[in-house]
Amino acid sequence: MVCLTTVALGFLAVPTIVWLVTYFVPLLLVAVLPPQNLKKKYGAKWALVTGGGSGIGKALVEELALQGLNVVIVSMDDQFLADTFALVSSKFPGQEFRKVGATFSPGVDYMDKIKAVTSDINVQCVFNNAGFIVTGFYESSAEGKQMANLECNATAAAKISHHFVGRMIREKQKGCVVFTSSVAAYCPTPFSAMYGATKAFLSNLAASLSVEVRCKGIDVLSVHPSPVASQFYSNLDHTIELMDKAKESAVPPNVLPREILKSIGRVVWRDIGGMAVGVRVGTKMLSYNFLATAFSMVGPYLPDYKKNDVGR
Repeated sequence: MVCLTTVALGFLAVPTIVWLVTYFVPLLLVAVLPPQNLKKKYGAKWALVTGGGSGIGKALVEELALQGLNVVIVSMDDQFLADTFALVSSKFPGQEFRKVGATFSPGVDYMDKIKAVTSDINVQCVFNNAGFIVTGFYESSAEGKQMANLECNATAAAKISHHFVGRMIREKQKGCVVFTSSVAAYCPTPFSAMYGATKAFLSNLAASLSVEVRCKGIDVLSVHPSPVASQFYSNLDHTIELMDKAKESAVPPNVLPREILKSIGRVVWRDIGGMAVGVRVGTKMLSYNFLATAFSMVGPYLPDYKKNDVGR
């Protein structure tokens, strides 16, 4: 009886061991490898970064410029974009920078603007980084705001990737497409439902697209950062206690680019930082169905739920 129990426990432990090994070995290997120079890796001259006016996007623009790449900076047409464009133009006088002031909202012609600015150049490194979060109960915020969140976080990335991957395939060029996803991609995100859904979309799109284009010399990566100190936490409709706690451990945006450059072409998904790894491991120990069901049952008892449910 004891032997049978031992065999049964050993059998049950095998999937867990396999998962842990297949998760941590690639993660550790990538972590110790040096960042890659994309200009040399792909023979590239141009990169494009969305959300490039501030935060992670701005840090990516500067890091790519350090590698000798010219960069198209796509961002809201505001002072952040103007300042970043002026900064890199001054800092890297031997390189060319172009800016596209655009808002990723339904009905806005942002793709026409991007196509016009890039029609005479070959963009081989695409960073879909733009995104924001709408907080509070899903039905309580305006439909237009939720749809704008969907467009910015998911639809725009899909359109931009479709356009530039198509060009690279037709012109037989190598390159990469990178999506800035989130730990929200692999766990329920109450009080920011659209954000979690769009990040899950990006991660799955990256994994599926990678299968189609890797053999063509195009690498696809989805990165899931731990909290980053940026404009992301500004002007929220509703504060979320868990986000406030996460913000306390946020790292500067300039930490991310080197980790991203380590990962391109080496893995398809990359969790960056202790929180991202911890949430990934924690959620994998339970089935997603159980996790979602448990969240829905305990949701009304959460402090954020009680605080925002007043008058609902």
